Formats: sequence, structure tokens, C-alpha cells
Amino acid sequence: MATRVAFENSNEIGVFSALTNAYCLTGIGGSENFYSVFESELSDHIPVIHATIGGNRFVGRTTVGNRRGILLPSTTTDLELQHLRNSLPNSVVVQRIEERLSALGNIVACNDHVALVHPDVDRETEDVISDVLGVEVFRQTVAGQALVGSYCKFSNQGGMVHPRTTVEDIEELSSLLQVPLVAGTVNRGSDVLGGGMVVNDWTSFVGLETTSTEISVIESIFRLGARQGQFGTGQSNIVTNMRSSLIDQLT
Repeated sequence: MATRVAFENSNEIGVFSALTNAYCLTGIGGSENFYSVFESELSDHIPVIHATIGGNRFVGRTTVGNRRGILLPSTTTDLELQHLRNSLPNSVVVQRIEERLSALGNIVACNDHVALVHPDVDRETEDVISDVLGVEVFRQTVAGQALVGSYCKFSNQGGMVHPRTTVEDIEELSSLLQVPLVAGTVNRGSDVLGGGMVVNDWTSFVGLETTSTEISVIESIFRLGARQGQFGTGQSNIVTNMRSSLIDQLT
């Protein structure tokens, strides 16, 4: 199931939150409403943690992680690092890394098995991502965009990429990631998928502006909740047609 939510007046909820199968981070401050939406959906399954990174609230763009670990930029303070270590499950490795491109959420997209990274990340960073998150790492672009974390989003069930990604690129990425992919948008036509949504294997949160058509596509490709039975083996015709018309409008 996909839940609409906004952070203060922003629909870019992927900037202010990070979600995996083992934990959820939300930016500190702002409306307590934002935190409580995540808390009500997730608290029975995983911890929901208030956090800042380098004193800033945009935890979704500065961190990257999966159920095995979380990577933090060098701007993270010792106090923030300790807070996350204390709050996260013991099975989650917390690691601070020295990387020139410090908005890790923008330059890395990953699930529990594979990570796509910006073509210019340091070799050492690539090794740390592989070791801490336990994933295979591929240097890649999405629709010609180097910020893979901003322009694609995928879980262990499926994924969504920038609407201008070619069919050939989608097929190549899908075979790399070993999950079905679809081109799509959030927040009424925004192609910044990483900023507009967060997703794990059983739930998703999207910006308040996201249309019902976009939510249908998201619930279908990520195989979420009550719709899983309906879409488990593939998209229904109506969603396929809706998505086609959505992409046509954008091209």
C-alpha cells in the first residue's frame, strides 16, 4: 500500500526520510504529523527514528542503506553517529565514509542485493558500499543522469526509473537488478523519484501531490499490500494503459 504524506509544505518526502526493510529514518523537527504517519504504519515491524545528519534534516538524501547497514557522510557528527548506533537494530552496521560526493542518497540506489552508483564515486567508497551493505555494485546512469539515487527507486520486489529512460536501458537495468522495472513519475509528473517517494518490500510513502494513477503504477510494480494478489504476476491492462498515457503526456 502507498501512503500519501508531506513534510511541512514539501512533497519531496524522500529528502526528509529514508526507509528500508529493517528501519526508517525521519528528519527531526517540522510537523510531528510527518513522523506519526510513518510511526502508525511501521512501528509494529521496524523502528522509526528521528535523526539529523550534519545538523540537517534531509536524512533521505545524505544517507543510503538497506537491511544490513547504513552509510553516512563525513559531515555526520559523533553524536549523530552514536544516536543511530543506539537506535538501530544490532544487525545493522552503521558506517561513516569519506566521499567527495557527500549526498549519498543522490549518488547511490540500492536494495538488499544490488547497488547502482554514480560513475564518479571513489573506488574506496565502492568497496565500502559492497562490504557494509552486502551488495554487488555497478557504476551506472539512468536516462543519461548520473544521480542514480535521485532518478530511480527499487526494492527487492521491483523498481521505477526516470520516465525518459529508453526501453533498452530499462531492460539492461532490469537484468542487472534482477527485478521488474517500469518508467514512471511521482508528485503529479515529477521525475525525481528518489526525492518524491520511499519504499521497502511491503509499503511505500509518496508525496501528497502524487496522483491515483501514479499510485496504481507504484503499487503494481513494487507489489505492495492489498494489491499484491491483483498484480502479483504482472500489471493489469488498466494500469498498463494508464501508465502509457502518462508517459505519452510527458514525451
